[in-house]
Amino acid sequence: MKKEPWLTPVNITAAILIAALVISASVTFTLFDRGAYVRMQEKLDLPAAAGVSEEELLANYNALIDYNSVFFTGPLEFPTFAMSEAGRIHFAEVKAIFSVFQIALIVSAALTVFFCVLLFRKRRYRFFALGGIFTLAIPAAVVCLMGAVGWDRFFVLFHELFFDNDFWVFDAATDPVILILPDAFFLNCLIRIVAAIVVSATLLLIGSALLKRFRA
Repeated sequence: MKKEPWLTPVNITAAILIAALVISASVTFTLFDRGAYVRMQEKLDLPAAAGVSEEELLANYNALIDYNSVFFTGPLEFPTFAMSEAGRIHFAEVKAIFSVFQIALIVSAALTVFFCVLLFRKRRYRFFALGGIFTLAIPAAVVCLMGAVGWDRFFVLFHELFFDNDFWVFDAATDPVILILPDAFFLNCLIRIVAAIVVSATLLLIGSALLKRFRA
């Protein structure tokens, strides 16, 4: 049987779409995984740190997560927390970023299905392995950078890259929501995103190997 080529335009396009799908899905599902936050806030005793009840904490957290849905319209309103104008602007910028990931998830999922059907009919499966390799490149770069500069510096660099202001530097006196979103929360989110990407990429590589055997 003729050897299947690797770096064809169709394979590269399909692999990029798969990588976009995996990354956008990992970010989106981590964002909306409220159960993980519930477990973490109990472990860190965030209600005590913020001086609120668990019910009040979760009500404000859920309001923030609901707001970040691409399907949510209207301004962000916390049930009991105050919010500064700078905080409102920052959260609007954050919503814009998360909206990109959610739209990318929908679009890449639809296009990935199209390319899978197209390439499966031709019994070409190497795009799965190529997609796994492309997907692994992102967490590898993130882990290397974070290992080189440390979590605190990485956190600052991330915000300096994606935001052209310092509104992300919150004052708990004017934006008490920061008390329920400690550094440990963001680090936990990053770890779960990277883990989801690595697991997905590994499954893509295994799946490609199995399909190669099937093709043979």
